[in-house]
Amino acid sequence: MRMSERVPYQAFVDRPKLQLPNGARVAVWFIVNVEEWAIERPMPRKVLPAPMGEPLMPDLANWAWHEYGMRVGFWRIFEALQKRKLPVTMALNGNIINSYPRIAQAALEAGWEFMGHGFVQRPMHHLEDEREQIFKTVETIRGFTGKQPVGWESPGLTETEETLHLLREAGIEYVANWVVDDLPCELATRHGPMLSVPYSVETNDIVVHAVQQLPSDAFMKRCIDQFDRLYADGEDNVRVMAISLHPYLTGVPHRIGYFEKLVDHILGHDKVAWMTGEQIAEWYREAAKAD
Repeated sequence: MRMSERVPYQAFVDRPKLQLPNGARVAVWFIVNVEEWAIERPMPRKVLPAPMGEPLMPDLANWAWHEYGMRVGFWRIFEALQKRKLPVTMALNGNIINSYPRIAQAALEAGWEFMGHGFVQRPMHHLEDEREQIFKTVETIRGFTGKQPVGWESPGLTETEETLHLLREAGIEYVANWVVDDLPCELATRHGPMLSVPYSVETNDIVVHAVQQLPSDAFMKRCIDQFDRLYADGEDNVRVMAISLHPYLTGVPHRIGYFEKLVDHILGHDKVAWMTGEQIAEWYREAAKAD
């Protein structure tokens, strides 16, 4: 089966009308991406080009850019979400539990959902043993939290032809890699169906700030525009909105205030279901079954 055949085409206008809890129009979920960047390897992303155009290793400047997020930026995002008592999904590299235990413990105590995001930050295509890395990530999270992780977001949303099969074999029930719809949909694997929960490459601070390099308030403006339209659309049929965050981007001083304004804008609407990815997956399965 070709990868494109794993998700049969569905026109949104033909999809069944579903009901969110308490008559909500939009389910909103936060994904806080917490990653380990190995200083010995090329950096996953760069803010500073190589001097004289010649890549150097170790890439201290770009590693430190990310490390600031782990030491400082994460805690700004954490405080903003905890203060507002909102549910959160943390997409974490499994080795964060070993390398940054303070972050892992805080998220555990806050009741955040732990979603697999690889073991360290490397594309799935670059792994010497993809199966081993997936299972090690799942086992590390389960050993720390006492709970089987049910969600997965690959580093860079990457997948090989085997990724979905291996994830389902490892007990993963939903993925955030397939940005194809405003509602969940099923993906075919050798081990049974996998649910795709709506994610975003555009209401994602990586694209807005690391790729497009837009001003500090651009992520806020884009997310507000996205939410306002989905909220209006949700009068006809419910929608899911993902807001994807990285501590080294949204957690810096000149952006965090705009993120707080974004959250408060959404909080000003009463027909919103604040959920984790796991809760969205559970809701959809029950709602689709009842339809």
